[in-house]
Amino acid sequence: MTRPGVLSRYDMWPRYQGIFVRRTPEHDTGDEAVPDIEAIIGRWGLISGSTRPDALAGAEKLSTFNARDDRVANAFTFRNAWRRAQHCIIPADAIFEPDWRSGKAVATRFTREDGAPLGVAGLWDRFRDAAGQWHESFTMLTINADQDPLFRNYHQPGKERRMVVILPEGRMATG
Repeated sequence: MTRPGVLSRYDMWPRYQGIFVRRTPEHDTGDEAVPDIEAIIGRWGLISGSTRPDALAGAEKLSTFNARDDRVANAFTFRNAWRRAQHCIIPADAIFEPDWRSGKAVATRFTREDGAPLGVAGLWDRFRDAAGQWHESFTMLTINADQDPLFRNYHQPGKERRMVVILPEGRMATG
């Protein structure tokens, strides 16, 4: 696996640069020197590769850090990455969800019991800026959590409960 440069932040927020792991785009070339997976630094909040450089300012303002499973195949922002199977894994020490049981949103931290990182399912894409430079971006996949025994208790009352897709043990190592 190839590794990206060092990031200077511990916490992550939408539109920050963060790490995601993807299958190397050239992995099927038959070249043994090409790693199967690579860690990449990209923008958290997917920008479609079909976004024109003159439309980037608008695209950067969109809320694209989560991709709903029931809309990802058809939404302009996500559909090309979905159709091209540009899947990725977003490593996380923890995730935070709002707990509204007190009547106010209280950030609640979720980790693995053993302290190992979580692997969150995502999509990635590559876009070109006005100067012709390529940039990577990524998003987290979310599913309905109304029936989940834990996550159904989170998010604002009266709104649909959603949760990120946390991958099963072992997926972090295999991509």
